[in-house]
Amino acid sequence: MDFKSSDTITGPSQEEALPHTATAAVKIVIVGGFGVGKTTMVGSVSEIRPLTTEETMTQAGIGVDDNYGSESKTATTVAMDFGRISLSEELVLYLFGTPGQERFWFLWNGLFEGALGAVVLIDTRRLEVSFDVIGRLEERGVPFVVAVNDFPDAPHHSMDTLRRALDLDEVVPMVKCDARQRASSRDTLLTLMRYLHSLTVARV
Repeated sequence: MDFKSSDTITGPSQEEALPHTATAAVKIVIVGGFGVGKTTMVGSVSEIRPLTTEETMTQAGIGVDDNYGSESKTATTVAMDFGRISLSEELVLYLFGTPGQERFWFLWNGLFEGALGAVVLIDTRRLEVSFDVIGRLEERGVPFVVAVNDFPDAPHHSMDTLRRALDLDEVVPMVKCDARQRASSRDTLLTLMRYLHSLTVARV
């Protein structure tokens, strides 16, 4: 059997190695319904080549998965996305994107383990998908921020209107985000970290 074409297992590349100045690493989960932009966000902001577990969508999902607003989508995350970003010389975030289809939500429990906080991505075309997502985070006591992903054909609502529709507590931050843009995704993560810091200070 010829194995000459097999890849040699090596250590992390220079790009993937942690900065030598890093002193703290935090696990963050990116959650949301199907097609809201979780894979896009992880990919746009990650400083390493992101790990994805996308598979081609098949007829098995017809009548099961709600793909409204994402009819052109041909692949979907079936396990998780993974990326990494250094917010400073000392602080590194490990990003875990969850699968969006409800039939894969059983995987969320493992992804939530050890997570310090979460970003909930929402699509205003399918706001109702976010209700169960937010409910799960609240049940587990995972602090989160809500990021309204900017889709060109999505209806625009004020943040106050969306907050009422989602029945969000006033202290939960809401931001607008373009998951395709690194700077916008990074700003969303910074909002989460500031929120987590405020919660820590409030407990002291």
